[in-house]
Amino acid sequence: MSDGDNATPGRPASPGPGGSSGDNQWLTRSARPAPGAAPWERGRSSRTPDDVDAKQSDEPATHHTGALTVAELIAKVSGTRPDEEPTRHRAEPEPPLPAYSEPHRATDTDDEPATEVMPPVALYDSELPILTDARPVKRAVDAPAPATPAPHRGRHRAMIIGRVAAALIAICALAITGAAWQWQSAKNRSLNRVSALDPNSRDILDPNAQYGDENFLIVGVDSRIGQNSDMGAGDTEDAAGARSDTVMLVNIPADRKRVVAVSFPRDLAITPIKCEPWNAETGAYGPIYDEDTESYGPDEVYTETKLNSAYSFGGPKCLVKVIQKLSGLSINRFMAVDFSGFAKMVDAIGGVEVCSTTPLEDYELGTVLANAGRQIIDGHTALQYVRARQVTTETNGDYGRIKRQQLFLSSLLRSLISKEVFFSLSKLNNVVNMFIDDSYVDNIQTKDLVDLGQSIQGVNAGRITFVTVPTGITDSEGNEPPREEDMRALFDAIINDDPLPEEKNADNTPVPETPASNQPAPNTANGELVDAVTTSPGDITVRVSNSTGESGLATVAANELQQHGFNVTDPDDYPGPLASTTVFFSAGNEQAAATVASSFSNPTIERVTGMGTTIRVVLGSDFASVAPPTPSGSPIQVHVLKGTSSEPTHLPEDLTVTNAADTTCE
Repeated sequence: MSDGDNATPGRPASPGPGGSSGDNQWLTRSARPAPGAAPWERGRSSRTPDDVDAKQSDEPATHHTGALTVAELIAKVSGTRPDEEPTRHRAEPEPPLPAYSEPHRATDTDDEPATEVMPPVALYDSELPILTDARPVKRAVDAPAPATPAPHRGRHRAMIIGRVAAALIAICALAITGAAWQWQSAKNRSLNRVSALDPNSRDILDPNAQYGDENFLIVGVDSRIGQNSDMGAGDTEDAAGARSDTVMLVNIPADRKRVVAVSFPRDLAITPIKCEPWNAETGAYGPIYDEDTESYGPDEVYTETKLNSAYSFGGPKCLVKVIQKLSGLSINRFMAVDFSGFAKMVDAIGGVEVCSTTPLEDYELGTVLANAGRQIIDGHTALQYVRARQVTTETNGDYGRIKRQQLFLSSLLRSLISKEVFFSLSKLNNVVNMFIDDSYVDNIQTKDLVDLGQSIQGVNAGRITFVTVPTGITDSEGNEPPREEDMRALFDAIINDDPLPEEKNADNTPVPETPASNQPAPNTANGELVDAVTTSPGDITVRVSNSTGESGLATVAANELQQHGFNVTDPDDYPGPLASTTVFFSAGNEQAAATVASSFSNPTIERVTGMGTTIRVVLGSDFASVAPPTPSGSPIQVHVLKGTSSEPTHLPEDLTVTNAADTTCE
């Protein structure tokens, strides 16, 4: 007969006679206690342990229908086998508490516990295992305290306090981090994104030297769309579309030790270029629909001859293209802010202090500043202050406006630094909130704005320099042509981190200019491989110098280069000997330098400053002859060194420069 035939759920079977060998004897159960009763609260059986032991030795093990017996449950908890003699607990007298030992833990090599069914009658109160052996718990006892030393409660309490403190710190850090992440995520979703950057442009000069630099193109947009019409500048009927009213290229070098902001006049003369049309109202690129003709415009359009037309016709992407061509800098961040956004940002920080020696009246805008002297102006007045181009007391037109803009931004930065806005999430939140809805950005997130602010926060105001692109005489069409050589020297100095006029050290002492030297010494450190493409010799000007002391050697080399098509200036001597023939060039002329170097046997190629577009060849003691250059258009890889002792960058003396530490009243 099977176990199931004798087992009736809920009803105990009738006990068989003593000594019976039937299976029903093993399935006989005493009355069940109420649910949840502990083993020691259950009724005792009349059977003796000897009877049970005898029966266990006589009968084979049987299996229940699947439920665990109490013995099996206790065996699993205590780690003992059901057929082992359990430890007995006797009530009187109560022994001292046993020393705690690590309970046995099952391992892969242990035998699996038997699933033998133990009859409930085998479990006397005195035979229950001591559960504290399996899981020790703290319990009160009446026995006197043992002779062992009392536990170190102070240490235990300190550990608890330490854990609680660590938990609180972790919770606070999580809350702050979560709040910052939510804030940044919300702001990132609010930013108006637009395609502007061209990181693979061939107009970028010496990208290896610019590695790690941050170059922000920041544009103040002249637009009458939306809230801008409420700023006193007119509406879209007065001026449709959008133009770049202010253009600044901000360079923060990789070491973050200074900031240089270059202003471009809005009427700077440019060569018209072809760009994709841009719709200022929608921020989209592509052919623009004309409601009058009920047709779409062309796929590409040409800019006009003024810089502000680039943004008007081709939007941010076209303007970035023009500025990279003029500067050679790799622009990796773009931000455009309109009139409304600018005014809101000024109001968000409580206004900005300006200083004027006279009241400011503008023929077009009217009264800008009613009084002279230092004063704090709000957003609306600040907008008029930086936009005024026809001030009655100024005769330099756009340059007077640029100077005011630079002074205003210097004061703005000093205010942000002094108020620690960049290190306060709430303050920065207020500032960013004011202009994100009125701006277009590319490759900028709120974290980038925070990083930029923190970079400036750690920079002394004397290390922030504003400079204006040098221009020539205004032509009949009102265009201001850039002075090409002077402009190239300015951006070479920026790329090479050379000192700028009026730049100051951390202690506000002037930064010494690069000492003049006519003897650039090759430096084998700071080398890099540059992939170049040779160009036509007719487009390259070469200056040949002789360092060997052998008379007439420079003239011979110059004549041979001229025969190969190079433009060669008068040869000269070089002070001091060089062991290796060296080709010196300035940033932006890698292709020309590689072409010239291909005419010599294993020359040293070194990038210096102050060379302009001329390539200088200094003949060393290893010079043998001049060979024809590698054909134009051939790819070539050259090893370029960056000199530490080189000719200084000769900057024009009439640069318009404003240092952010300058608080003089103008």
